[in-house]
Amino acid sequence: MLAWLGAACGTRRDDDASVARQSRDTTSSTPAADARPVVLCFGTSLTAGLGLAPEEAFPALLQRKIDSAGLAFRVVNAGVSGETAAAGLRRIDWLLQQPIAVLLLELGANDALRGQDLAEAKRNLQEIINRTRARHSGVRVVVAGMEAPPNLGRRYTREFRDLFRDLARENDAVLIPFLLEGVAGHADLNQADGIHPTAAGARIVADRVWKTLEPVLRTRPSFPGP
Repeated sequence: MLAWLGAACGTRRDDDASVARQSRDTTSSTPAADARPVVLCFGTSLTAGLGLAPEEAFPALLQRKIDSAGLAFRVVNAGVSGETAAAGLRRIDWLLQQPIAVLLLELGANDALRGQDLAEAKRNLQEIINRTRARHSGVRVVVAGMEAPPNLGRRYTREFRDLFRDLARENDAVLIPFLLEGVAGHADLNQADGIHPTAAGARIVADRVWKTLEPVLRTRPSFPGP
């Protein structure tokens, strides 16, 4: 069922210039005068919406749900294909210039796909959280969990799953146990590559994220600026 994860988030390694360029692209269309607190969706091609129109990616769908609920938050899609935890750490400081209220962290899957050390991946994810909280007091963190392919071995897949649970527990963050629950392994909800969600699959992902995100936004109605 998890064979899809073999390239779920993109397998190419983005150099720093490409990462920086894509980071700028995710936020350049946002009006500078928009001072609403930001929900930063920080992740891989699953967040970026590879193969979808921008309005079909789950962060854009979250913005619609937020607007419909009458909540004053702005969603920023900061997803980059092929992103690892280390690459995310290299670009987080640039993104922290915005008034971030919620960090939705969807990173780590590409580390597993490359068989990288999970302890190092966790340290990088922790540092991303540390830097975000140092810059934005009161920020809430939502950790999007993922699953590793079974060919990496039972121990590695178990430790990978636990990485997200531990990260959430140790940081008083909210956990989405598996971002692609109900989508992964369903051919009709994935694109022809069998990897990335279709528009219908992305809607299911958005619904899953919204169940976690909405209470966070409603219980913390105001956030300090940067």
